[in-house]
Amino acid sequence: MKPILRGIILFFPILTLPAFSFLHPDFAAKTDPKNIHIGIEKSSTASTSGLAIYQNMNLQKAGLSESAFLLALKGFESLKNSGLLRNTNILTICDFSKASTEKRFFVIDMESCRLLFNTLVSHGRNSGTNYAVQFSNEPSSYKTSLGFYVTRSTYSGKHGYSLHLDGLEKGINDMAYQRAIVVHGAAYVSEFLGNSQGYIGRSLGCPALPEKIAGKVIDEIKDGSCFFIYAPEKKYISQSPVLRNADKHNSMAMN
Repeated sequence: MKPILRGIILFFPILTLPAFSFLHPDFAAKTDPKNIHIGIEKSSTASTSGLAIYQNMNLQKAGLSESAFLLALKGFESLKNSGLLRNTNILTICDFSKASTEKRFFVIDMESCRLLFNTLVSHGRNSGTNYAVQFSNEPSSYKTSLGFYVTRSTYSGKHGYSLHLDGLEKGINDMAYQRAIVVHGAAYVSEFLGNSQGYIGRSLGCPALPEKIAGKVIDEIKDGSCFFIYAPEKKYISQSPVLRNADKHNSMAMN
């Protein structure tokens, strides 16, 4: 690992976080997110560290949005510093600012600065068709829950080899375990289906993966790594307990 990147990760400052107005799926593909802003305090050094990692890893080329990565990194550092992660190397991001037909699932090894997996991932059937636009923490909503999770143990269920997720954000995703929101493989998460009908299959709220790769991904991210589900939703960004806690600790460190 390059020394400059190690320094970037160890001394992670407050990030400049571009956030967005919520996009209707009919306009999402046509709108440049960089032109949409809400008022979030900026720091002169804010984007330097996070953007350096983002750019050095060519994550934009892979299709990961800048905002998704910066928010994920901010929460990842906060959770790691709080001792809530057993696996402090792996960061997983579901970037639901992207269409379901895009490879919007990213597993990043932050220690070696490598993108380990980049593949399709489903959202909840009631969250939207090609784009996820509605989110819920309620049982039987069949919607995706945004926010930060910690991966837990594996098990074998009706979808085969699967991975429990523990939602860390009260009122946002803390019902995930009770709702059986898990990572699993599914035949309906396929490029063929996406090409034929314009969107991949949808789950009951789980971030389901292509069957051929699901087991390998689960083995990489299981047992205590950070898992982040992102969408450009102002309400979540402003109310996230994990992001608020990160801001609090960054503010204290600056004083």
